[in-house]
Amino acid sequence: MKAEQYIQLELEKLKQPLNLQPEADLETQIVRLLLSKKFRKYSANEDLIQHVKDSVRECVSKNQPINLTFLHGAYKLWRLEEAPEVDFAELFALMYYTKYVKPICEIYEPGVWFDFFVDDWIVETLDNLKSEEISAYLESYQKLIGFLKPYHPDNLKMTITPVSSCFKSRSEFDNKIKEKLSTLQLPELSDAARRMVELNVRPIQGQTDDPLWREKVYQIHDAYLIIKGETGYHKNRLDKILVFNQPLPPGTTISLGTTKSSIAKFWVGVGALKPDGNSYKMIILSPNQINTTKFEWQVINIGLPGKNFGKIRVLEN
Repeated sequence: MKAEQYIQLELEKLKQPLNLQPEADLETQIVRLLLSKKFRKYSANEDLIQHVKDSVRECVSKNQPINLTFLHGAYKLWRLEEAPEVDFAELFALMYYTKYVKPICEIYEPGVWFDFFVDDWIVETLDNLKSEEISAYLESYQKLIGFLKPYHPDNLKMTITPVSSCFKSRSEFDNKIKEKLSTLQLPELSDAARRMVELNVRPIQGQTDDPLWREKVYQIHDAYLIIKGETGYHKNRLDKILVFNQPLPPGTTISLGTTKSSIAKFWVGVGALKPDGNSYKMIILSPNQINTTKFEWQVINIGLPGKNFGKIRVLEN
């Protein structure tokens, strides 16, 4: 089976009904589906389980869609040749999340609102990306959601909400960051945190001459997380359930990974196919894996526009 045929088949499967029926205790059924080990990559503690129960009860009582809010950066890692646009990593992740919520959409008429809450303005400051690069990513992301719409349940809504939309102006945002920075000390970084900074930041001239440049970047990151939380958009909201690829602070997120076989962040990786008998597995390669994995390019056309959808990496057996 060729890569193009496989992906097209998987897209068509998204449209096929599951023929599920709502149970007498609909809330319990929805909670069970949200916490399903078929999709969840990490354990859920009691606080998270209770929040999911409370949130589902709140939404069902108001006949509102189940609100899942996914947190991530509004960029494609600048080190990748695919940057600044989305590639198969985003496609595979969105297909995976569609499969995740599809059973809920089938049993619960108001459906699901899957909202991507994305970091946009801060990426310019943290990673030295251009605003044009961030715009290109978000535009290609929106086109991808539009491409998938015909394969989605009618009651599934996927949206992109930039963090910038929570502020009246860029100056208001920048001033809040400066104010918060003045209250924070430089953090002591673990090796993992240092590597994360080195991976994501595209240094400007002279930046790395400062021995504390990583700590200063992370200090801005910490200030931003506080400001982002203070918007009230996503934290401590009864009507929202946070989801992410990997665990965030305990008790706050359902950790779904990014495909059935991957947990790597899709915005800092690339989509690839791994042969599996006469079929494939959708995976996401991290930058390190790209450099250490043998693959071949396979030409493909599934009707998706953009510079990254005319060929795909297929791993060698």
